[in-house]
Amino acid sequence: MSTTEVFLIAMILIFTIPYLIWRVGKTDYYAPLVVVQIITGILLGPGILGAAFPDYYTFVFNPSVIQSLNGIAWWAVMVFVCIAGIELDLRQAWKHRSESVVTAGLALGTPLLFGCMAAAGLLMYDGWMGPTAMTWQFVLGVGMACAVTALPILILLMEKLEILRQPIGQRILRYASLDDIAIWGVLALILVDWQRVGKQAGFLLAFAIAGYLFRKLMVWLPEKDRWYVGLIWLAVCGFGADWSGLHFMVGAFLAGAIMDGDWFDQKQMDMLRHHVLLVVMPVFFLSTGLRTNWAVGGAAVFIAAGVLLFASVSGKLLGTHIAGKVLKWEPGEGSIIGWLLQTKALIMIIFVNVLLDKGIISNETFTALLLMAVASTMLTVPVVSPKLERMKEIIFRSK
Repeated sequence: MSTTEVFLIAMILIFTIPYLIWRVGKTDYYAPLVVVQIITGILLGPGILGAAFPDYYTFVFNPSVIQSLNGIAWWAVMVFVCIAGIELDLRQAWKHRSESVVTAGLALGTPLLFGCMAAAGLLMYDGWMGPTAMTWQFVLGVGMACAVTALPILILLMEKLEILRQPIGQRILRYASLDDIAIWGVLALILVDWQRVGKQAGFLLAFAIAGYLFRKLMVWLPEKDRWYVGLIWLAVCGFGADWSGLHFMVGAFLAGAIMDGDWFDQKQMDMLRHHVLLVVMPVFFLSTGLRTNWAVGGAAVFIAAGVLLFASVSGKLLGTHIAGKVLKWEPGEGSIIGWLLQTKALIMIIFVNVLLDKGIISNETFTALLLMAVASTMLTVPVVSPKLERMKEIIFRSK
């Protein structure tokens, strides 16, 4: 078969299998389609499909096909991260800055500390740290992966729970937005290359100047042209960040973060995010699954994933519990907010993909973190939904 034909077989698998699992298995309550797609990516990877059917696996996912899939995945995730950057609403966070800073700081800092402790434990065993990492990069990277909140997936889950446009939903978005900025800031710190620090500083300076001019241009442009010009800006920022050694994903986030959400129609942006998730992000999930590895033993990977999951969830819940005490929330309110903020899924998977690309974590650590992200996201709706039923009055609390 030609490369094109094998590529299309791979695309059939990527879109058919998760859809059938999601629709026939009726998993939507605990595992939305996006989560099923992530799980399917792992199933189609070398550790499961590749181990069970090695000849078939190497036929379908040969180097030429993987290269084609990776190109689609790179652009898909860049657009997705850019949209996440655009959706940051720091004006609301600033308006409620005291409450937002306390909650976001504790919701990020406590699981970060717990995650760093778990990472330090992994260092006692071989095979978890990446080949080019320094110890502090590995510990901080894994710790931040435990602290991440997946803002785009959080939006989808809160829509499902019918609280996104309610006061509690808007509060949670403020907290998640501040944490999102911290996540990408820490990633940039981890990726600082002292041999290329001049190029990285040059990129950031050029970005600041170009960003100022870009904002002037976008205000002047008619709304129908802004998305197209925004995509050009995304590619330029991604190239600049990757050229400087910061990784194209940092550039994608910066490209979106400098844009104002009110430049675009909210319904159109929601539809664009939906269509990116529908049309091209499944390819990213598959390419992510192809990077999973069980070389240190399946049991060890699952144990590591369990430890990281405990660090992530318990740290997030403890952080929001402390915030609730400080801010005098109603009993149980901190638990609801903590469970929603511990949603991982996409942003954490993107984050750890970057760490793997840069050799900071090994494929085994990547696999454990991926399993942790899936588990944390699948827990969210089943845990939060009955809590909201019992505490409906919390939905309408504005602070």
